[in-house]
Amino acid sequence: MALSLAIASTACAQTPNARASHASETSEMSAQSTRIDADGVALDVEFDVRPGAPVEVRYRLQNTGATPLAVFDRGDRHGVLTGRQATGDVGAPGTRDEGAGDVTLSHIARALPSPSPTLPPVPLAARVDAGGVLEGRFRASPTTLDPPKRLRWCLGVVEFDPASFSSPERVGGVEVWQASFELADRQRLVCTPWFDLAAHAFQ
Repeated sequence: MALSLAIASTACAQTPNARASHASETSEMSAQSTRIDADGVALDVEFDVRPGAPVEVRYRLQNTGATPLAVFDRGDRHGVLTGRQATGDVGAPGTRDEGAGDVTLSHIARALPSPSPTLPPVPLAARVDAGGVLEGRFRASPTTLDPPKRLRWCLGVVEFDPASFSSPERVGGVEVWQASFELADRQRLVCTPWFDLAAHAFQ
């Protein structure tokens, strides 16, 4: 699996109306790796957990469907314009405390905040053609009230509709597009099963 990018985590809210694919569609590959097969997406994910270090997540997504996909792992335009990330980099994952030690990391499209900021956080998505592959990695140090006991990662994807995307840029072999905010409600989430930090294994 190619390893090219490393970032730290920031907070963002989960999209309530997005459809999620969960562990019922998942087959375990090894203690710290898993595969999710769901509706035209095959997602291989590996968690690297070491004491005192951020969690490192490596992934490889294959579009197994017949149409292109948009994958919301490239952050947002606000992050690029403010210098927090470069165009084409994997964005910082959002963090959601689910309670009882459960924490969800996510790369998703977010709806336009209200009131709208001066520099709107326009979602950025990687386009993956049918049969294509997208690889990346990120690091996260979730800051929660209680120490995390379990982690999972959710990734937002949607069928690529040219009318909902604009201003493509090709960076490092990845085609990155600016996405419409309304896709926050149309995306579906592909989620790993829970990863038990004490056991160093997916459940």
